[in-house]
Amino acid sequence: MRPPRRLLVLGALATGPLLVLGVFFVLPVAAMVGRGFVVDGHLDVPGVLQVLARPRVGRVLAFTLGSALAGTALSLLLGLPAAYALSRLALPGRAVLRAALLVPFVLPTVVVGVAFRQLLGESGPLGFLGLDGTPVAIVAGLAFFNAAVVIRSVGAAWEGLDPRPGEAAAALGASPWQVLRTVTLPALRPAIVSAASVVFLFCATAFGIVLVLGGVRYATVETEIYLLTTTLFDLQAAAALSVLQLVLITALLVLTGRTRNGATTVSRRAVAPRRPTRHDLPALAMTGVLVVFVATPLVTLVVGSLRVGGEWGLGNYRALSGTGEDRALLVPVTQALATSLRTAADATTMALVLGLVLAVMVTRRSHTRAERRLRSWLDGLFMLPLGVSAVTLGFGFLIALDRPPVDLRDSALLVPIAQALVALPLVVRTLVPVLAGLDDRQRQAAASLGAGALRSFLTVDVPAVWKPLLAATGFAFAASLGEFGATSFLAREENPTVPVVIFRLIGNPGEMNYGMALAASVVLAGVTAVVMLAVERLRVPAVGAF
Repeated sequence: MRPPRRLLVLGALATGPLLVLGVFFVLPVAAMVGRGFVVDGHLDVPGVLQVLARPRVGRVLAFTLGSALAGTALSLLLGLPAAYALSRLALPGRAVLRAALLVPFVLPTVVVGVAFRQLLGESGPLGFLGLDGTPVAIVAGLAFFNAAVVIRSVGAAWEGLDPRPGEAAAALGASPWQVLRTVTLPALRPAIVSAASVVFLFCATAFGIVLVLGGVRYATVETEIYLLTTTLFDLQAAAALSVLQLVLITALLVLTGRTRNGATTVSRRAVAPRRPTRHDLPALAMTGVLVVFVATPLVTLVVGSLRVGGEWGLGNYRALSGTGEDRALLVPVTQALATSLRTAADATTMALVLGLVLAVMVTRRSHTRAERRLRSWLDGLFMLPLGVSAVTLGFGFLIALDRPPVDLRDSALLVPIAQALVALPLVVRTLVPVLAGLDDRQRQAAASLGAGALRSFLTVDVPAVWKPLLAATGFAFAASLGEFGATSFLAREENPTVPVVIFRLIGNPGEMNYGMALAASVVLAGVTAVVMLAVERLRVPAVGAF
């Protein structure tokens, strides 16, 4: 096929995904920004600049950057030793331990916030530390959530690192510390930088954790947008912060993409794990610290859910079939769980279909520079939902998709579509490394034997991609199940999801309501944990390199 024709075919294939992105991402975000930037029919740039000059905006931006940097540093401190121990050492129950440490990555952020409140609150096991509602609690929650990203992405690189340079350095008299500093870490630098960039992105855009643990006092850009939109109705300020966040996160995504493209120093040579030695004790000790750090909030959450009126019992779980104290909810939590599962299934289906099409498009061999640039542009374009506040997206849906020809105000598809956009980057980044790693000569051989494009895809691509596709299904389902930012705007009161219900329960006074919130958090955490454990058994490439 001639290059101009290949470009036309690629452009035609991209029309559908681009139309979806335009209607369900660009249009809502543009509507939200337009509401804030345009006053009385005129562009009010001075007003926007005045908003950005507010002292509170400066404090919010400083806290966002500071908490994200601290959360990233703590995630690396806890995650790097565990990545080494779980990828290079033959430990008893290594697969189970690795899967357990990766579970926090897919836990709903609201659940993580509730777990840390239960741990650090006045009546919690660590309540005497006085950390509840402090920046320390927020940073700890961010690290709890994101250490798994470091373990998965850096661990995968460490697993495939050629040990021979390190062995040669050791044979020449280098100590284990010198080997780590001069050989191993330089080889892993691209993976570490990429993981740190992704963790910083997740920390900077965290919503549920900061909202539950920080409230109004300690706000990030994400929670400030929520406050400005839902409580103060200051759309101009919310739009200004949304644009600022989009610019900063897009720059980070570009930097991460360049880092990922440069990560060529890691070999994929299979290396069998070895038995630990005394030199591995520091890494094993830090891995133990991480295990305690991850297990303590979850155990506290489970224990708290089993306490009713100072006694042990299942009353909080039985209460999930009701609407709480003083009718805090309109529907029982059990009904909300059914809604969450159904919505997550719909969102996962949408994200998989769109993500598979995109992954195939961006990984096919390019024959010209223009074609390669177009594929790279498409790959980056569909990562943009990561750079926009889920709150902005959710509110944008309400104000942009409320009139013909796209009137979805009363549609049951509104929440699944929003959740599918949130899950889409996970699907794409799970499938792209696998499809990109396939030898194009296999497709050429199939074509030379008379196989068409579809037959070639079925015989070459499908056998290699089916496990990652199942993993992408799990990631998308778990991400959709716990999505809270956009859903908090879009879910109707008679059809809420479990994260929305949990937030409403902890916002209403009453011992029963709080106990129900704990029980609902345990149920939601259990479902996502089962999904994550199933995904980890597939042993697919890391999804951390966005």
